[in-house]
Amino acid sequence: MTYIPLRSRPLSRSLLSVALGTCIAFAAPAALAQSTAATIRGQVMVDSSPATDARVTAINTATGLSRSVGVSANGNYNLAGLPPGTYRLQVDANGQSTSQTVTVAVGQTATLNLGVGGVAESAPAGEAQDLDTVRVTAEALVETKTSEIATYISQKQIDSLPQNSRNFLSFADIVPGVTVTNSPTGASIRSGAQVSNAVNVFIDGVGQKDYVLRGGITGQDSTPGNPFPQLGIAEYKVISSNYKAEYDQLSSAGITAVTKSGTNEFEGQFFWDYTAQDFRAKTADENFRGRDKVRSGTEHYGVAIGGPILMDRLHYFVTYEAKEIERVASITPGRNIPIDALPPPYREAALATTGSPFKEDLFFGKLSWTPGDAHLIEFTAKYRQEDDIVGVDGINTFQYGTTRAGEETRLDLRYQYSTENWLNDAHITYEDASFGPLPLTIAPGLRLLTPAEGQETVNNPNMSAILNIGGGPDQQDKGQKGLGFQNDFTWFGFEGHTIKAGIKYKQIDVSALQRSPPNPQYSFDLSRNLDVPYQVQFTASGLGTAEPVLSENKQLGLYIQDDWDVTDRLTVNLGVRWDYETTPSYEDHVTPQAVVDALAASPGLNAPGVDYDYRQFVSTGRERSATKGNFQPRVGFSYDFSGDESFVLFGGAGRSYNRNQFDYLAREQYGLAFQRYTYQFNQPGHECRTSSPQSCLDWDPSYFDQATLDQLAAAAPNVGSEVFLIDNDLKTPYSDQFSLGVRNVFEMGGQSWNSSATLLHVLSHDGILFTAGNRRDDGSFYEPGRTFGGIPPANLPGFGRLLIGRNAVETRLNSVLLSLDKPFTSDSGWGTTIAYTYSDAKENRNNSDTFSFDYRDLDDVAFTRAIGIPRHRLVTTGIYDIGWGFTLSGKFEISSPAARESLNCVAIDTLNCFFDSYYPETSVGFKQFDIALQKEWDTGTDIRLRVRADVLNVFNWYNWTDYIDFRGDGRDPNVPGSVANPNANFGRRNPDSFATAFPPRTFKLTFGINW
Repeated sequence: MTYIPLRSRPLSRSLLSVALGTCIAFAAPAALAQSTAATIRGQVMVDSSPATDARVTAINTATGLSRSVGVSANGNYNLAGLPPGTYRLQVDANGQSTSQTVTVAVGQTATLNLGVGGVAESAPAGEAQDLDTVRVTAEALVETKTSEIATYISQKQIDSLPQNSRNFLSFADIVPGVTVTNSPTGASIRSGAQVSNAVNVFIDGVGQKDYVLRGGITGQDSTPGNPFPQLGIAEYKVISSNYKAEYDQLSSAGITAVTKSGTNEFEGQFFWDYTAQDFRAKTADENFRGRDKVRSGTEHYGVAIGGPILMDRLHYFVTYEAKEIERVASITPGRNIPIDALPPPYREAALATTGSPFKEDLFFGKLSWTPGDAHLIEFTAKYRQEDDIVGVDGINTFQYGTTRAGEETRLDLRYQYSTENWLNDAHITYEDASFGPLPLTIAPGLRLLTPAEGQETVNNPNMSAILNIGGGPDQQDKGQKGLGFQNDFTWFGFEGHTIKAGIKYKQIDVSALQRSPPNPQYSFDLSRNLDVPYQVQFTASGLGTAEPVLSENKQLGLYIQDDWDVTDRLTVNLGVRWDYETTPSYEDHVTPQAVVDALAASPGLNAPGVDYDYRQFVSTGRERSATKGNFQPRVGFSYDFSGDESFVLFGGAGRSYNRNQFDYLAREQYGLAFQRYTYQFNQPGHECRTSSPQSCLDWDPSYFDQATLDQLAAAAPNVGSEVFLIDNDLKTPYSDQFSLGVRNVFEMGGQSWNSSATLLHVLSHDGILFTAGNRRDDGSFYEPGRTFGGIPPANLPGFGRLLIGRNAVETRLNSVLLSLDKPFTSDSGWGTTIAYTYSDAKENRNNSDTFSFDYRDLDDVAFTRAIGIPRHRLVTTGIYDIGWGFTLSGKFEISSPAARESLNCVAIDTLNCFFDSYYPETSVGFKQFDIALQKEWDTGTDIRLRVRADVLNVFNWYNWTDYIDFRGDGRDPNVPGSVANPNANFGRRNPDSFATAFPPRTFKLTFGINW
């Protein structure tokens, strides 16, 4: 058989559609898949004419799964819902039979024309459509006719490219527009100008969204651990602009991954890798300060096995991975005071501090059952457990640290049923994820301080921290737990149309508690009196419950999409999505009467000149409701100029809603439940300030007792406590996305290459922001003559600062995305990718921060460069099979300086300061080159041995992170004719700091066994 060129006949494209809404809008690619499932389609020809009576059967060569369909009147066939893998396609027509082997990848659609009687079996390079990473007889072909901006990460890249964390998401940064930041505290993924909580990851079609914390998905916030075992990931797709209506709860990038399955062969894998201080170069700080290396080490190990339970019908796959990190704590008392010079309890605690270890266990298991050709049943289970000790370093001793435990369980029961004209894919899911930092020591915290330099004789001087011992200051209990159901239905019985519709319903209990500090914190002055503290800060139960804020949330998502082949060259994707979520703890919240009375008694909030009405933030339980208008129209198109899909124009526009994190919504309640009190103890050198006589006490040893402190709080409730209020009309954050680009498939050097160039425009809106709600007695925010800073006094009677939360944070992005890649094939033995991103990223709040105390709101605040986003970024990778079992790979990344935060007080046209981000004075912001070399031995049995060496940051480039952000002194508004005094060193590297981005040159050794 030979290929039939697609331009020889009008093929009816079957595209992915998305369902059950009340509106139609526009979505993305021409992919007929349930997020991860693949589709093979095309036309069957018999003696150069369309077959009218033929049957096409796809048989998975690894598992035996079989799907069979007949052809339509014009010879078209459509095999949908195929798990990614290699298939043998058999065509039976007119008593003749032929076969063809193809490989399909995650969430893709392959167009493959098949012939009987001397006509074609597969298309030449560049003519097979709609299958990125599809290999036909060992040749990788690319999907070009799609409106989606997406790139695929193959199993070869996951296995071969150098890395240190074993976090499968770390490879996402080889995609234009996506950034992965690796640090000792973990990996953070973001796209464009939006932060990481705008991302979502779908594994086997199920979203992994974190509803409470940052990080985008569970297991990615404040942890060096990994969200999923890398041994369990087969491949994944990175969508840097979302136009498919089936994707939800994201406003920037989406990642859809497929897990590995067992096959008819018993297979397994074991690995162990290790790195330590002897395997790395000195850090810049160790090098330039002449210090010895700090002891450290990271160890990964894991095993995966899979195979048949019933040949061709029932298979299993299980994997376990562990990560252990040894971190040595370097205790350095403040003001460079020697440890030996400290008082005994502090000295002993400092000397007893050795490190802060981390341990993670990851489990994943999968059962795949095909009771018949039309059925597929899968059950997957994931369990993650982390134990981390943090906050131990510098002036914090081990006993003052925090134990940070994380735990997660996810279950998914999936049933897929297919017929010749439709496909149904249903999931029942369960999730339980928790995050619970607790103090290592339940006891009073003892903070040792000394007067700041030059203030030793000053009464109530500014104090410099020396060392902390005793009980630490952090307690949290946050998580999500519940059941979900989702169903996707695809109809491809209409010529030229693929209709997809879906529904998702989840009932999730979300909870959040935060108490800071849970242990009372006593401050002692090293230079005066070590027996009597001069201050205590503690929390006590206040208004509301001391238990976690709990909300029984309900989520409903509906979508519908039509992927329409208008002509054989033009494809249009139309779709709409609607999402709805109830959050009873927010909607039914009743503002405590004591707070309402205080608001009514505040002169500034009731003055004629006040700029907002506080009543918009007061709830009786009837003013709030869930947002019902979150409709998300999406449209995409692709036009094949060449007719053989080697040159395609594509584009799209769409709206995507994210969600409000529950941790922000819960602050309104847990902020009052644990109110913070500060009392001063009158003693020489620390006489009480007359401005707070109610908080001035004479010392009594009973104040070391929490019960006595609770009595103080009960006698003067709410004194100094912060009040959080949230807008009764809070909206859901969203982004509007627009793109236009071209793709090419071309031959160069006897190899097939793929290129793309895309213009991307993204506007995000309605991020939540907490600002100071207090106002001066005349209703103003700023001091007279100022337009920045000068926060109003905390004049809420009986309380402290008022913080109001509302929608305000926005970002803007104009980006150019360029990519060039030559897919790896076994025939050529090599592959490469090149990704360039230009970003003009702006935001109206630095790093999309959720707090702003310097502006009353962001209505008139200028957009500045988005913090952490470089203008230019280039990432290249390469994989080369040398032969004799050796594989060499490399990754190179370079970017221009990322924007940094700064305060501008020296602008010539103002007497006031304002936030004004800037680019440091350096030509390169970040650069790193990594390589990996692996040798595999074939023992002549089913067992293969391998050894691998990874070298990260081969040239030990220092990527400096500390720059001089001080622009200089501004003009004095009280001195006529005064001039600003700019800092000549502004923007330059801080010569007193040797802080760099992670890591220094690091060697990692890996041993493995495959069978």
